[in-house]
Amino acid sequence: MMYPYYGGGMGWGGLVVTTLSMIVFWGGLIALVVLLLRRHDGTATRILEERLAKGEIDADEFDRVRKTLRSR
Repeated sequence: MMYPYYGGGMGWGGLVVTTLSMIVFWGGLIALVVLLLRRHDGTATRILEERLAKGEIDADEFDRVRKTLRSR
């Protein structure tokens, strides 16, 4: 049986769908990483605030450590 063309490609529609799918995939992956990194920073800041509230650290140490966390 002879085929009318070689390979049976998807054409332009398949190329567009594949490109959009990859953009959505990588965009979602990057957004997830950013969200997790921000959430982690929020947890560290929350713990730092709790230590300040309990009196374990003073305001100067709180500011110093918070600046260090933000610089990362």
